[in-house]
Amino acid sequence: MKIAGLILISLGVLLSSQTVGAQTTADSAAQSKPPVTTPPPATPPATPASDQQSDETAGKQTNHIAGILPNYRAVDAGKILPPMTVGGKLKLAGKDSLDYGSFTFAGLLAAYDMGTKAYPEFHQGVPGYGRYFWHTFADQAVANVFTEALVPIATREDPRYYTLGHGGFFRRTWYAANRLVVTKTDAGGTSFNFSEILGNGMGAGVSSLYYPGQERTAYKVTQNWMTQVAADGLANIVKEFWPDIRRKLHHGN
Repeated sequence: MKIAGLILISLGVLLSSQTVGAQTTADSAAQSKPPVTTPPPATPPATPASDQQSDETAGKQTNHIAGILPNYRAVDAGKILPPMTVGGKLKLAGKDSLDYGSFTFAGLLAAYDMGTKAYPEFHQGVPGYGRYFWHTFADQAVANVFTEALVPIATREDPRYYTLGHGGFFRRTWYAANRLVVTKTDAGGTSFNFSEILGNGMGAGVSSLYYPGQERTAYKVTQNWMTQVAADGLANIVKEFWPDIRRKLHHGN
């Protein structure tokens, strides 16, 4: 806009000189006029450090997904971490099990199970909801202990989820689902994910011990085992795309 304005002013001066006098007068006037210089473009204001930091963290993993679901296992894309110690794995299982989000999620699942009468033996009402709640919460904690601590300690596997963070939607979805059977080891390699498959199977077996007798069948245990593995696969997909969702929410599009 500034350059266009300067061009219009120059044209106006030339036209005026032509109407007042001869061409020589106009030429002398033009020669005596100092050259027009284009002002340098305005320097954009510097981005505040707080905004830069906010942009950098917009695509990172957080300890919670949507402020509710615990997300302590997720690792930012491209980040290299040292192997987890025995204490680190135990601490991870504890954080995932005792986080406020775990109580909230257990409460929601308990309400759903009671609404669908998943276990008629628990009955309804406040006492029934209490039974649904503590069973659901215990199921989560037992699964976390086996998949994030006990089995990874024994097999020397890394129970964390390492975000891929690049590629198309289907590639990243396949990667997230594939982490159910492939995981990193403490030595830095990869192996079959015993922590996920065997850990959830053992957790389902232990969980059956505090359910009513008619719920302790092999079919029920297997069903709970497969349900938990499938739920972890879905959780992996959510973790994979959570940084992208945060980035879009941060930029408002």
